[in-house]
Amino acid sequence: MTPRFDATTTAPALYKAMAGVEMQIQRSGLEKTLLELVKMRASQINGCAFCLDMHARDARAAGETEQRLYLLNAWAESPLFTPRERAALAWTEALTLISVTHAPDAVYAELLTRFSEEEAVVLTFAIMTINAWNRLAIAGRFPHAMPG
Repeated sequence: MTPRFDATTTAPALYKAMAGVEMQIQRSGLEKTLLELVKMRASQINGCAFCLDMHARDARAAGETEQRLYLLNAWAESPLFTPRERAALAWTEALTLISVTHAPDAVYAELLTRFSEEEAVVLTFAIMTINAWNRLAIAGRFPHAMPG
């Protein structure tokens, strides 16, 4: 697959603005592994190979296990995910598939049993941002890293 564009050089100010939002999310205090699981789950739904590769590497570096990464696509069927992670993953799916789900009240209510309102908003920004990164990477045909 041939890349279509390099957003870092074609629109550097916009890319820098997106990266700035990402940095604020990273500084929010939400658990690194939780954020990586959310990014991977949205990227699975969106089919973004570039982001899946990147965030699988980042998740492993943050201490995530191979088994949980393998089971992420079936998180609802696995006891390996905590109630807090389950709430975050359900919210991730609801927002990533927003045209279908319309962000159900029940999913948000469950989120608020595991996250403060501020954490829920930060998580929402994290989900919005990874969906934007997915769209940028897919549109630009960003190549993922190759083995070796």
